[in-house]
Amino acid sequence: MTVQHFSPHGMLQPAPYHHVAVGTGTKHVHVSGQTARQADGTPVAPGDLAGQVAQALRNTSVGLTGAGASFADVLRLTFYVTGWSPEKITDFMAGVESVAEEIGLRLPMPPASLIGVEYLFEADVLVEVEATALLS
Repeated sequence: MTVQHFSPHGMLQPAPYHHVAVGTGTKHVHVSGQTARQADGTPVAPGDLAGQVAQALRNTSVGLTGAGASFADVLRLTFYVTGWSPEKITDFMAGVESVAEEIGLRLPMPPASLIGVEYLFEADVLVEVEATALLS
């Protein structure tokens, strides 16, 4: 395996993601910010954070697959969420958990950051996901 995920003793436990990823390989895969849009641009799950998280992760999976990668190869995920507040974590995690098995995203997730932002590229976009993977 090119990527090993773990959370060493002494780091916050439990967390919905691993704290550390170690990758060995030579091919880097970067999937740009994916949102809750179908391939033709049609919005998915307007106003529904959980639904948008799930669709954005599905789209991220399509990008990874296109590069010959999968979530098993992901070193890091970055989530940008509009109007973030801590009480939204339940909906956010519901979206992750609802699609994890379908797309092969093991839980806990690879190292991840969730960054609250004021606005993404269109008003109805609540979340954007970026992924970095490494292949041998």
